[in-house]
Amino acid sequence: MEFYSTNPYNGEQVGKYTAQTAEETTKVLDLSGEAFKDWSKTLLSSRTELLKKAAQVLRDNVEEYAQMITQEMGKPISESRAEVNKCAWVCDYYTENAAEFLAPEEIKTDATHSYVRHDPIGSVFAIMPWNFPFWQVFRFAAPTLTAGNTGILKHAPNVFGCAKKIEEVFTKAGYPKGVFQNLIVHHDQTEMIIAHDAVQAVTLTGSEAAGSAVAQLSGKYIKKSLLELGGNNSFIVWEDADIDRAVKTAVSARMLNCGQSCIAAKRFILVEGIYDEFVSKFKAAVSELKAGDIMDDTTQVGPLARKDLADQLQSQVKRSLEQGAELLLGGEQDHCFHQPTLLGNVKPGMAAFDEETFGPLAAIIKVKSIEEAFELSEKSKFGLGTTVFTKDIEKAMQMADKVRDGAYFVNELVKSDPRLPFGGTKRSGYGRELAKEGMMEFVNKKTVYVKA
Repeated sequence: MEFYSTNPYNGEQVGKYTAQTAEETTKVLDLSGEAFKDWSKTLLSSRTELLKKAAQVLRDNVEEYAQMITQEMGKPISESRAEVNKCAWVCDYYTENAAEFLAPEEIKTDATHSYVRHDPIGSVFAIMPWNFPFWQVFRFAAPTLTAGNTGILKHAPNVFGCAKKIEEVFTKAGYPKGVFQNLIVHHDQTEMIIAHDAVQAVTLTGSEAAGSAVAQLSGKYIKKSLLELGGNNSFIVWEDADIDRAVKTAVSARMLNCGQSCIAAKRFILVEGIYDEFVSKFKAAVSELKAGDIMDDTTQVGPLARKDLADQLQSQVKRSLEQGAELLLGGEQDHCFHQPTLLGNVKPGMAAFDEETFGPLAAIIKVKSIEEAFELSEKSKFGLGTTVFTKDIEKAMQMADKVRDGAYFVNELVKSDPRLPFGGTKRSGYGRELAKEGMMEFVNKKTVYVKA
């Protein structure tokens, strides 16, 4: 089987990749298991030194890696550079904090000595998406490898070029053979990979359907799983908010990466007193975004990563309009490019409200009160994050318990930060990445009890 990566901006072929056979895949898995034996015993100081070198490799090659991201999935080059640099940041973060996170935890009991060790568990199989092809991998790999595990990557087929570059980062940094490996495989090998004795856990970032399938397989073989799935984040604006600041943040929250982000703001819930002002300014700001050549530093909006994704978004726009939504801006599609689109009068039951819209589409909802805003925000099967814009910080903090999502941001867009745990609830998945919690997901918290 052959895989092809295609530049969605101009349709040019970027790469061609031949799928590995089941036998070749098994060799990769066997090597990962063998590499774990030595890697897990390597001094933590040596592992963090290699991670520090990986950060430097990323910085030294930022332009090369950024161009691969942009060519394969269509992200404007300025955003791709930022993504590579963020990967270096997460490497720096775990270089600096791994020793503290992995230190034994002393616990007083009736024992002479009792504590919890944090030991690596084995090979971790990562199934990663195309929308942030470097970042999604490094936020898994940096803590997981540094904890002493080995990693196996199955990337999305349209970004196999990025996958090869990522493997190259670890090779250039000096990681031992087998510690991090990239697989070029079809999803029909997933069960065989999860079933392999070397694999002790699975982490997936992707769609709800993919997460459900992987969770079933992980359960079948009794392997731990971490799922980071879709989102339908709300962006709630109260009447006392700084509207200009809220609009500026809203544009980034919805249009960054052409809206192709699980944590993008998708439902903009506005208290009626500021509805007209916000919509007018939001529409004007989105209208000014520059679309064009994705290799141009000034381009802000690129194509979607594949035509089927643009087709799906267009279907959601049309169905929402048929259901009574109002077209405020955009709405048109040209192959992979979809115009930044604003829909007004959006209500529960419409596609733009109920479904995850993975592209530059903002659903705008008017409410009479803060309480109604939170009630509508919670009308979602997803639970990644919520943004609230207000000057009343104290009241905003009191409302935090009204939100069941994995994140609650006040006067800022929901974003991932190496210093904070990241993950969702409900159908957005389970488990946490980043911060100490991300490192603890793939360790054996081993109780040690000694009585003299």
